[in-house]
Amino acid sequence: MPDLAALGPWLRRFLTEHIVTERNLARNTRTSYRDTFSLLLPFVSRKLRKPVDRLAVSDLSSAYVLQFLAHLETDRGCSARTRNQRLAAIRAFARFVGSRDPAHVEWCGHIRAIASKRSMPLPVGWLTRAEMEAMLAVPDRRTRRGRSEYALLLFLYNTGARVSEAAALRVRDLQIRSRNGRHDLATLHGKGGRTRQCPLWPETERVLVDEITGRAGEDAVFVSRLGTPFTRFGVYRLIERCAAEVPELAGRTITPHVIRHTTACHLVLAGVDINTIRAWLGHVSIGTTNIYAEIDLTLKANAVALCEVGQPRPARSWKEDKDLMAFLRAL
Repeated sequence: MPDLAALGPWLRRFLTEHIVTERNLARNTRTSYRDTFSLLLPFVSRKLRKPVDRLAVSDLSSAYVLQFLAHLETDRGCSARTRNQRLAAIRAFARFVGSRDPAHVEWCGHIRAIASKRSMPLPVGWLTRAEMEAMLAVPDRRTRRGRSEYALLLFLYNTGARVSEAAALRVRDLQIRSRNGRHDLATLHGKGGRTRQCPLWPETERVLVDEITGRAGEDAVFVSRLGTPFTRFGVYRLIERCAAEVPELAGRTITPHVIRHTTACHLVLAGVDINTIRAWLGHVSIGTTNIYAEIDLTLKANAVALCEVGQPRPARSWKEDKDLMAFLRAL
């Protein structure tokens, strides 16, 4: 089999050279691309009854790719968004091969013609202030472990950090105990190698000082009960466990990203402008942040509906009316 027809050399160049040095994609994106082909190649190998190391580029036909995408949704239970992410990786590989070998241009066109599946955006799940405070009250702060868990939960709520950003936080990334009147800050290393700084509340600064005392600059800020750095999955398990102990959250799926949404929604309700929230969360596009502005508009619409003339309303106490008018004046 000629080298230009074999799949292996092309895939090696794509995964180890092209997306690393030429495109300089983020580590998580590179991992996602690798995972895509870790699933795709065995699938095609079983269909063709051919060993993976003998597959040719042409064996990744559009028909097999479509079958693979259907397999992801029906057999593996993946969402349409995950299906589209896997397709994006396959398209990128096809574009890489087609741009370097004219013999594969037709094959590339067939792969890139596969359409992404339209998916409805998921509703933004977030917690009220009372629910968030109930989550923070779960860890037993009389113990060392409980104080560490509380510090992690409070940091996620304070900064709106992604779970990967919190897990990667190092002592050197904290600027606390400022003596020159500046705010205490945390430097977060986000997607695509971008960094941003988030101000810390006095309470967050206090618990973080307790966490990092005696540690070197390269040490992780958040460590598990075993003394090892928290992993992304460890943070997920912590939040699931804390949410399970809050009766108001029964039946709801609470993840680190829900806390991130909570931070954004509370900033919106506090009157923080949308551009500041974009920078706070590390969004590249303001369009991503605008989903939180819709929450504020919904709350205002509900408040206005309560005051609409001609709408029958249940009898309200003077205190409820006073609270409503105070709320409306704050809008």
